[in-house]
Order: sequence, then C-alpha cells, then structure tokens
Amino acid sequence: MLIHPWDAPREDAEWQRWLSSHDFGHLAVNGPPGEPPFVQPLHFAYDAGCGEAVTHLARPNPLWAALEANPQVLLSVVDDYVYVPGPWQAEPDTPPEHGVPTSFYAAVQLRCTARVVDDPREKAELLNRQLGHFQPEGGSARAAAGEAPYGRLLSGIRGLRLEVTGVRAKFKYAGKRSAQVQDRIASALADRDGPRDAPAREHLLRRSTG
Repeated sequence: MLIHPWDAPREDAEWQRWLSSHDFGHLAVNGPPGEPPFVQPLHFAYDAGCGEAVTHLARPNPLWAALEANPQVLLSVVDDYVYVPGPWQAEPDTPPEHGVPTSFYAAVQLRCTARVVDDPREKAELLNRQLGHFQPEGGSARAAAGEAPYGRLLSGIRGLRLEVTGVRAKFKYAGKRSAQVQDRIASALADRDGPRDAPAREHLLRRSTG
C-alpha cells in the first residue's frame, strides 16, 4: 500500500481510534508452497493496550493448514471509501473537466504473528473478550468451558490471537489539495449524501483543520 506523507496518520491514536469502530476485515494467509494464499473475511476485536487482535473460526475452515505452514499474516481493513469526480478536484485556475477523479478511503493493515487457540478455557476467555467488544450492552450468557449454553460448542471452533508486529495506515482525503478544493469537496460530499459520504467528509474536515 503506497502511503504519501499527506495521507499518513498524524499519530498512532488516529488509526487506533478508527480501528476500534471498524472491526471487520480480511485476514490474508500465505498458503503452503504451491498453493494460493487464503483470504478470510471476519470480525475481530483489536486491543491497542496489548497490541493484539482476537477472533475465531470454525474448525473445518481450510485456513488452519496455511497458518501452520506460515503464522505470519496480514489483517486488512478498508472503509469510509467514496468516489470523487474529477471536477471536484480541479484547482481554481484549472478547467473543471481537467480535474482528476480519485478515491478517498481509510485503510489499516496489521502485520501479525498468529497463534491458534485450542484450550477450551482459553477459547472461552477469547470469546468473552469478543462479546464484550461487539455486545457491551450484554444480553448473552458468558462462555465457559464445559458449561451450558456454549461449552459444548467450543470444540467446533478454534481461536486466533494475532500479535501485531507492524502497522501501515492511510487516510486518503485530499491531503495534497488546496484549502479551496478541500472546501469544495466537503460541500459536494454533503450535497451528494451517499452511503459513505458523511464519514469521508468528517475525515477530510478533521485532517484539513486538525
């Protein structure tokens, strides 16, 4: 992923805050020699305090053999993406039709060392961590090894602890453009009001004035 200086996070807290509310991504795992890599969509819970993400997958998932061959993985998350028409990007002294179309997006890539979790008690603890992240309001029983209602289901899954060893993050929101062009794009995003235009506009305004 190419990261220009104007698209880079200003501090680690920027991508960490974003990742705390963007918790669905793709886990890329190199396959054994001669086989293609695996890419697994999944929910995960990231903990900046201990520098790890946790998740789980069904035991029959074909990913496990690839992880045993190579536990070095990449967890990729992309969101808040929008298409930006060329005229929006044209500088004031440039004809609108000469503006260059582009994409805006936020992306975080976590390089990780994966550890498979098979111990029932540790799997239960891992599941409870995920539940606390995704369902902080409660309403579901806690998982406990050997206890109803989830204890008997633990054998059907394997847990994953992903120790983060490197991070690449990018916030591509007109950081190279003049203030006048940034203002024009912000207004245009508000007028268009598409599915991801509001969060994209928030990123643009935050990074242009922060």
